Amino acid sequence: MSLDSMSPRIRLLDAHTVNQIAAGEVVERPASVVKELVENALDAGSTRIEVGLEDSGKTLIRISDNGIGMTGEDAATALQRHATSKITTSDDLLGVQTLGFRGEALPSIASVSRMTLSTATEDGLRTVLKIEGGTMLPPTGAAGPKGTEILVEDLFFNTPARLKFLKSDTTELGQIFEHVSRYAIAYPHVAFMMTHNGQLALETTGGGDMREAVAEVWGRDMARSLAAVSIEAAGLVLRGYVSPPHITKPNRSYQYVFVNGRPVRTRTLTAALDQAFRDLTPERRYPLVTLLIDVDPAKVDVNVSPTKSEVKFQHEGAAFEAIKLAVRQALMEHGMMPDAAQIAAANEALRAATSWAPPVEDFRLSAPEPAQPAFNSGTYTVGGQLDPFRPLSTELPTPTSANLPFVALLDGLRVVGQIMNTFIVAETNHGLVVIDQHVAHERILYEYLCGLKGSTAIEKQPLLVPQTLHLDKKSAVLLRDRIPEITAVGFELEPFGGESYVIRAVPAAIRSKDPLKILRDLVDELVEVSVARKLVPTREQIWITSACHMAVKAGDPLSHAEMEKLIIDLATTENPYLCPHGRPITITLSRDALMRMFKR
Repeated sequence: MSLDSMSPRIRLLDAHTVNQIAAGEVVERPASVVKELVENALDAGSTRIEVGLEDSGKTLIRISDNGIGMTGEDAATALQRHATSKITTSDDLLGVQTLGFRGEALPSIASVSRMTLSTATEDGLRTVLKIEGGTMLPPTGAAGPKGTEILVEDLFFNTPARLKFLKSDTTELGQIFEHVSRYAIAYPHVAFMMTHNGQLALETTGGGDMREAVAEVWGRDMARSLAAVSIEAAGLVLRGYVSPPHITKPNRSYQYVFVNGRPVRTRTLTAALDQAFRDLTPERRYPLVTLLIDVDPAKVDVNVSPTKSEVKFQHEGAAFEAIKLAVRQALMEHGMMPDAAQIAAANEALRAATSWAPPVEDFRLSAPEPAQPAFNSGTYTVGGQLDPFRPLSTELPTPTSANLPFVALLDGLRVVGQIMNTFIVAETNHGLVVIDQHVAHERILYEYLCGLKGSTAIEKQPLLVPQTLHLDKKSAVLLRDRIPEITAVGFELEPFGGESYVIRAVPAAIRSKDPLKILRDLVDELVEVSVARKLVPTREQIWITSACHMAVKAGDPLSHAEMEKLIIDLATTENPYLCPHGRPITITLSRDALMRMFKR
């Protein structure tokens, strides 16, 4: 058998196929298109950039700027692969000072969409080029100002397989918000405006003040709380803002780091931030950071990935120490670096602020706690903390349903006690039972929320004075589609103009907590699910998230009667062995197994 018959001949791919392959690396989704085009606009010296979207960018993306523009000849050349004005030879890669340099974005986008490029170097006649699926039509002209406008329509119309793998409109819009927000903060001298389906979604003034840009993107309350970073160390100049230890988020979505104006994510930078805040924030809570790092371009490699989202420092260790030093110095200069005792107090305050369950008191008390100023006083019993949806009597009911799998283990139930304020140890006629109190309570609450306990109404606590929740623009837009699900778990809220929502009632279980902090945490997690994990928050996901936050926490002391009531409530669930996240709830050790362990 000849070699020719064993394998096909090697041939050069046509230009269109090459462009579509390149598009797979550069243009993953609508957000990738926005990122590349905004970077081009910034490289062109623009002071105003407008982003217009329809259907989260799937139907239309319009990016217009007032930059230097292009001549007709340069515009046609820019649509060819590896055509760029930003580097000339490979040596230039050692000192790249622009966001783009590969010359792949425009031809890649043009190969998978219907694209129109309109540009001019002066006010007056513009060159207009139309490209459909990589095929350029004869150029035309139109009147317009200096600058460039790129219209991308029907993204992936000629690659339906790619279109099929796009996520929901909410997820895709969230990704675009993420990119535009980063550039709006990193380039405060540039005015950004973003609209979606004709509605204003984000706008910055371009006044040049970074804190003002942060306020316009994240909200003024959040911006006012941040500490300024300004330091020069190890050849790096660092400036920006970090949050104090008591202001954190449940994910890293509010950590913006830029190297020479380029938004990046690297393990070195992430580890340095974590080290700087070690022992100051609780586990799985992350500070807010917007940090601009200026370094000699020759000492950092930006040619790591096609998306240009990663960089490598020539001296990784020095960069690590510089970032850690900058953050810690900012905290100390603003009186935010506590000693050991203050660290413990801060962590306790944070734990209490982020816990959905009220402080656990003696089960036998039946009088309500003193109401917070914003709440109505009520008759909700302290014992009801273990079940926030119905008052709890002092008489412990005994489950009788033969279909409940845990009922048999309640024969002869006797609670021995609580260890590490986390696990409940109980004795039954069948042996020893160890129960994780948090995941057990989480399972109980989840089944109430999703209706497995029947159509029990969730008890709400009306607010005497409605409170206003101010969100950043991204969270506010993503929350709009989730209002019915949020209402279903006990909150009453409605849009209050812009990025604000008015809160009129909250679940009764959180009456002694700050409802704004609790609701903001829930929203943050929903945003993280929809953007970072690229998933649509389903009703079940919201039930699971809410149950987790409302449950008693590991470390909460429980009275003897509360432990007994929790075990009996657990016995009435359909699945007392696993929480909604899949973690084990109970570990049982039968009498025979216990005897064998001690050779009896």
